[in-house]
Amino acid sequence: MSTPSSSSLSFVHRYESATDTHAPTILALHGTGGDENDLIPLAHELMPGAGILSPRGQVLERGAPRFFRRLAEGVFDEVDLRLRTGQLADFIVEAADRYRLDRTRIVAVGFSNGANIASSLLLLKPKSLGGAVLIRAMVPLVPDPLPALPGTPVLVTNGKADPLVSQKETERLVSLLRSAGANVTVALQQAGHNLAAGDIETASAFLQHHFRAPK
Repeated sequence: MSTPSSSSLSFVHRYESATDTHAPTILALHGTGGDENDLIPLAHELMPGAGILSPRGQVLERGAPRFFRRLAEGVFDEVDLRLRTGQLADFIVEAADRYRLDRTRIVAVGFSNGANIASSLLLLKPKSLGGAVLIRAMVPLVPDPLPALPGTPVLVTNGKADPLVSQKETERLVSLLRSAGANVTVALQQAGHNLAAGDIETASAFLQHHFRAPK
């Protein structure tokens, strides 16, 4: 089942039901300026047959949708981030009830701003996700205390030449998630802030390994 963009829940979103019962549901989280349609093709490429739940960010920055506000490039509005993370977590619950999804098998695939809100979900609402693929992600915030993410599979795939996310920032994010107990895989691509072929190859293998149920 594929639905057109819908506002019947708290986020405008698209939903496509899984055609492979052994595949999870991908929560597709777009980057700045994207919408609920942007990552649908990527989700299909990463894991054919998976369900797809793709919301549109509710914040506008000069007309460009985002999932939370920022004060400047790389400087996040933490109050708004916490608010928006809670709202997205509530949406996941709503959508799981509406579409009869197994919430333990919802895995986020986020790019840039979408990766940062996915990281925030892991850190603030750890029961919202079964895991995550974080593409061009940075540390969204440092909660105190840290959540418990025992063995939660997380892929961080960032670009070596990314002008927005330094290698040190990648290391900070990985260290933070590992300190919370997550099972973090790190991949560094020969790329900038753009999506690269290596991201797709690495993320697809990661998803197949961790989230395809045995037949």
